[in-house]
Amino acid sequence: MEIYTEYSLKTYNTFGIPAVAEFFAQANSIDEIKELLSWKKNKNLFVLGGGSNILLMDKVPGITLQISLKGIEIIQEDNEGWLVKAYAGENWHQFVMHCIDKGYAGLENLSLIPGNVGASPMQNIGAYGVELKDVFHSLEALNVHTLESRVFLAHECEFDYRSSIFKTHEKGNYIITSVNFKLLKNPVFHTSYGAIEQELEAMGIKELSIRAISDAVIRIRQSKLPDPAQLGNAGSFFKNPIISVQHFNKLKEKYTSIPGYPQPNNQIKVPAGWLIEQAGWKGKRLGNCGVHVNQALVLVNYGNASGMEILKLSEEIIQDISSKFNILLEREVNVVGEAKSS
Repeated sequence: MEIYTEYSLKTYNTFGIPAVAEFFAQANSIDEIKELLSWKKNKNLFVLGGGSNILLMDKVPGITLQISLKGIEIIQEDNEGWLVKAYAGENWHQFVMHCIDKGYAGLENLSLIPGNVGASPMQNIGAYGVELKDVFHSLEALNVHTLESRVFLAHECEFDYRSSIFKTHEKGNYIITSVNFKLLKNPVFHTSYGAIEQELEAMGIKELSIRAISDAVIRIRQSKLPDPAQLGNAGSFFKNPIISVQHFNKLKEKYTSIPGYPQPNNQIKVPAGWLIEQAGWKGKRLGNCGVHVNQALVLVNYGNASGMEILKLSEEIIQDISSKFNILLEREVNVVGEAKSS
């Protein structure tokens, strides 16, 4: 395994931030991960997947380890469906397309989400009415301290909205090496969320299929979200806030068009993009970064932004939304590294 020093991460993060890793290595096997962990001693460890849900500062101290484990296989098949294993380094969207090609149902609403398979349970990724936890069976992860592998079942992952045990009290303690998905032979279609039904109608779809839903989701996402290869971004920058029904009803008196989606425990999920757009941020540019013209939930790098510039933009948005709606937005992306001292 090669270990590089002062290694540029510009092409390893979808924002295109020119951050530098103190040390950098790629692991293509579990043995290589163990080798790296044995070498790291007391150095900080940053585990890098597809680089799609992070905002890098100027320098990432310690070791940046990119997980490149590849492979997809069938673990089990029964009358209901398949248990499909995907290794952590597989590209998420390519994995979804593989499953659709094979007729494995369940992932179609999660098409075109950037990143790798290994990061999907950490974030409990979700889109258009489906979350990772809905198709999740189990995962295997390596304990960074003991170098022992452990299987986590669904209830052990403590999945929550854009969160899991790997972002809370087990953060930094495990490296996910593979994920098992329970996929169906008889699809359960989810078309009521967002604009899927309208898109299917515009496509002239008469008979639903997992391919048609995937195509509709891809078309919607491509119409709203910039391609990171053309315009640096990390997709949705903020989580959709969940507020009380009372708070929502009070806001609705002033903002009659505010959308809301009922949640358990007498709560309502409000689209963060709607709040940001109402506050006048959509399409606004500050120096080298800004808010995307078509989707207010996406912050973009116009080519020369530093991580700190984008972070400061997000802070301004958070403060503005708080003052206007009494809602505290939470970043969905993870801020990693250190900014240069001014």
